[in-house]
Amino acid sequence: MTETSDTDITGEASETDDATLMRDRELHSIVPRSSVAGTALTAVIAIMTFLASLTLGAVSMVNDSAKSWQSDIAREITLQVRPIEGVDLEAAVVSARQIAGEFSGITNVTVINADAMGRLLEPWLGSGINLNELPVPRLITLSIDGNDPPDLSALRAKIVESVPGASLDDHRAWLDRLTSMAQATIVGGVVLFMLMMAATVLTVVFATRGAMSGNQHVIEVLHFVGAEQSYIASEFQKHFLLLGLKGALSGGVLALFCFLIAGWWTSSGFADPASDQMTALFGTFTVGASGYIGTLILIFVIAVLTAVTSRFTVFRHVGSLDSSTAEL
Repeated sequence: MTETSDTDITGEASETDDATLMRDRELHSIVPRSSVAGTALTAVIAIMTFLASLTLGAVSMVNDSAKSWQSDIAREITLQVRPIEGVDLEAAVVSARQIAGEFSGITNVTVINADAMGRLLEPWLGSGINLNELPVPRLITLSIDGNDPPDLSALRAKIVESVPGASLDDHRAWLDRLTSMAQATIVGGVVLFMLMMAATVLTVVFATRGAMSGNQHVIEVLHFVGAEQSYIASEFQKHFLLLGLKGALSGGVLALFCFLIAGWWTSSGFADPASDQMTALFGTFTVGASGYIGTLILIFVIAVLTAVTSRFTVFRHVGSLDSSTAEL
């Protein structure tokens, strides 16, 4: 009975010693697992990831919208017939329609009637306007075969020669402006994204240096008693990898949630008139698959970048200790 009690007491003492040892290792490890600096770094990484994800999603949305604009504009051109004194406007419209319909590469010819023109001009002229009393040109939309587009120069020359007051608009000027605007937005987004990544790297560098400064004596003792650089660096790398992954997950998931909310809000019909105008340009603010996949990749990239930056900073610091020792 006494032997059993002694064994139990010895086992309990051993478990107590093991628990105490584990607590001591956590308290006196090279990099403390929980600290105010670590919490602040996690918050900063989360904010940077959130902003970077929003930038990535915006660039993806603008790029998709630009491709949609180019596709829509390239599939359709507009034929305009202006009213001229002494010329029958309706006969000129019929003639222009017939010439365009006979041209190779034109798949469909649609004359916009007076009612449709009235609806188009209603935001500027109001309702109930008699367009016959105004010198409003008639519009004809021509659908283009993407695989076999027509010779626009020949079509323009034929229309201008045969129909007085007629002109052909291939929307090239608008397409160039929209493309330039989209490219400028994408370049600005990429630059902003790179600045955020640079700020994240610098933040990790300063956080790593702060952690090493707080445990300078421990690092020096470990190094001078024979601990390799890789061992010391791996301790910091594991710590900052967890911090980076935690912060990146928080910011990335929040950004994905914002993407879903923005897409639902604009597609649900609750937006105001100003939002309707933006929707006309950018669609329903729906981020494509590239935006979601890019955000998921960004989460892991930031976590790995945080760990690699920390490891590189530690290697440089320990290398400076070797240099100082060699000089002495």
